[in-house]
Amino acid sequence: MLQTRPADPLWKDRPIVLVGLMGVGKTTVGRRLAQRLRLPFVDADHEIEAAAGMSVSDIFERFGEAHFRDGERRVIARLIDGSPKVIATGGGAFLNEKTRALILDQTLAIWLDAEPKVLAERVRRRDTRPLLRGRDPLTVLEELARVRNPYYALAPVRVESIAAPHDATVNAILKVLGK
Repeated sequence: MLQTRPADPLWKDRPIVLVGLMGVGKTTVGRRLAQRLRLPFVDADHEIEAAAGMSVSDIFERFGEAHFRDGERRVIARLIDGSPKVIATGGGAFLNEKTRALILDQTLAIWLDAEPKVLAERVRRRDTRPLLRGRDPLTVLEELARVRNPYYALAPVRVESIAAPHDATVNAILKVLGK
């Protein structure tokens, strides 16, 4: 399990934000990480759905990705209120320059990284991903990784999410955090 340098001890006073491609386990890992750290957990996509009164898929379909990303940026800015918590973001959130700057300035960003073939196997189980509709998941995820990984690499911590139970990723994050 690949990990970057140990996290700055200041993380204790900041939210922890998980970034990475779809299927990497940001929500599942985030929920378990929050439980182990005894912190609240928030899923940005669920908060967006609650604010909009519709699913992420419906927002994409009705208004397009640009509209969704704008709402996503505003919701994430609201979630990053300085109180310690674990926040799972959508896969494209960290690409937005303003969202990324906010996350890097006010949180501990952790990039959950995984090989596209591992992610493709995970996302095939559900048909809820707007960017995958009617397309081959592996092809899409390889292209997304090529475009997005340079942005994710700006996060100060990188943990590899391998084809193993999510608790392995949680344990790797805890190790980086010194827990």
